Amino acid sequence: MINKSCADLVTIFSQHSDNMYKPSAIVLALSLILFSAAQHAAEQKVIVSHEKSPSPQPASEQEGSSATQPDTGIKKIELPDMGDSSGTLMSPAEEKEFGEAFFRSLHSQITINQDADIQEYIQSIGQKLAANSDAPSHPFHFFVVMENEINAFAGPGGYIGVNSGLILMTEAESELASVMAHEISHVTQRHLFRAAEAASRLSIPTVAGMLAAILLGTQAPALGQAAIMAIQAGSIQFQINFTRENEEEADRVGMQTLASSQYDPRSMPTFFERLQQSTRFYGQDIPEFLRTHPVTTSRISDSRGRAETYPYKQYPDSLDYQLTKAKILILTSSDPAEAHDNFQSRLTRGTTEQRTVARYGMGLIALKEEKFKEAEEIFQALTQQYPEQYQYAAALARTALKARNYNTAVIRYQKLIKQFPDNAAFKLEYITSLLKAGKTEQARKNLFSLNPDAQKSPNYWQLLAQAYSDLNQPAESHRYLAEYYFAMGQTKDAILQIKLAQESKGLNFQLSSILSERLRFFLTQEQEARNNR
Repeated sequence: MINKSCADLVTIFSQHSDNMYKPSAIVLALSLILFSAAQHAAEQKVIVSHEKSPSPQPASEQEGSSATQPDTGIKKIELPDMGDSSGTLMSPAEEKEFGEAFFRSLHSQITINQDADIQEYIQSIGQKLAANSDAPSHPFHFFVVMENEINAFAGPGGYIGVNSGLILMTEAESELASVMAHEISHVTQRHLFRAAEAASRLSIPTVAGMLAAILLGTQAPALGQAAIMAIQAGSIQFQINFTRENEEEADRVGMQTLASSQYDPRSMPTFFERLQQSTRFYGQDIPEFLRTHPVTTSRISDSRGRAETYPYKQYPDSLDYQLTKAKILILTSSDPAEAHDNFQSRLTRGTTEQRTVARYGMGLIALKEEKFKEAEEIFQALTQQYPEQYQYAAALARTALKARNYNTAVIRYQKLIKQFPDNAAFKLEYITSLLKAGKTEQARKNLFSLNPDAQKSPNYWQLLAQAYSDLNQPAESHRYLAEYYFAMGQTKDAILQIKLAQESKGLNFQLSSILSERLRFFLTQEQEARNNR
């Protein structure tokens, strides 16, 4: 039986179905419940078999190149030994499964960005930082949450989310990189698992309450109160100290990652200061990032002192960063006229690069308003002028797709994926154009040729379902629609789709067996979720 603290959290949410709580608060609570369930299952394994003592392999140690690092006199911070007790709470396979479940729960609660350009950028900057972290072999998945609140978070299994509102608040690419490096450090230093390890002397309900307070803070008053009530008086100060230590360690390790990745170390304290100064304008509605990542004067001072040990140099923003901010601004703007005036005013001022970004913004606005001729002219000119910039070529292909010029869209996407073959999101858009153009069998073959990474996107399963529907194969269509709903965290809908598939006529033995196996799996998942409530 999952501990009472987790049950209390679910009860609170079920009593307030009117979205009283911020989506991120709900997501973090779901993550906590999943973690508690995994921990409980691990403890049951120990009870059943005392002789089994898991001992994961130590993480490989890869030192960064000293040639690119100044001698700062700061001792390199090492990862905890993966063979210690923090590594035995969950095996790598279990952590991967936990992370995937966490990501599914995110899709059911908040809007995860599906735009190919934005995803390509956030993945590229994230993987660059991860490659220069203390755990370069650790798997990471970076994504953007389309919410205006200032927030970023690190979930289990290396899933790191950044809110669109935070990206827009940054004034330099290195500032965004500093936040992501900080979140990567929470993962590489295993803070979530070390929290459970450090509190292992406490009861499971106490651990659950402590983790809830660490993760949720005061962003949802009633939820925070329930979490804190679950903590014994003697452990409250421990929880507070542990949070501070986590943040300080993530700052130190994150700055090393930031510098190793050729981003400005000084951007970290600069962004901290702006966050601290911005709190005066928020009143009681403090940004979620500041609740879970409290910025203190001493923290700013410490990070600035460390940053000053690195040689000063210029760190120009990449064009990708500027184009991504422009696109996010347009996608999230509640006032199209204001966005239009904003970019139009930039057309005649600033550097050549800045004016180019303004032209791109004007093209996106035209496309959003279905002014296809205007968008076509802008993106044609940008693509010819900057043929290596994927955003312009992708926008040109999307213009044809949205204008229902499907054959033209197919040709443009073929050229795009030939030029940028590693972009899975572009391939999914290409397959969409094939389906729109009536090239269903070609679309189906392309879907099955994609690598496993593409299957992390719910869109992959949705396109498969559409392809089989167009091919008049309802059983297969329902089967893949079930996978789509499961990826979106909607297990009940997945079960319904499998049952509809089983009712289809002409099932062969192989497909019938697959459907039965997936139904058992989904029912088990739903039952476990019900038990955890």
